[in-house]
Amino acid sequence: MIADNQVISIEQAKQLDDYKLQLVFNDQSSQVVDFQPFLSQSLNPLIRKYLVPEEFAKFEIDEGDLQWNDYDLCFPIADLYENRI
Repeated sequence: MIADNQVISIEQAKQLDDYKLQLVFNDQSSQVVDFQPFLSQSLNPLIRKYLVPEEFAKFEIDEGDLQWNDYDLCFPIADLYENRI
């Protein structure tokens, strides 16, 4: 759980398979997040394009945020920290 005064950021992201990332946060905790359910349930073609493994693999960490294609796709850090996407 995030402390009230703690700012959480992502320090590392490693792709484990097509749609799973292991995220390491600045408090040294980690989560394995499976993005496939979110991507496959979306009806938005701008989100569904990340079902192409090569597109999904283009993620970056920008100032502690996990994002794709200049924030074309991103998630709240608190949700990633709690593994709730």
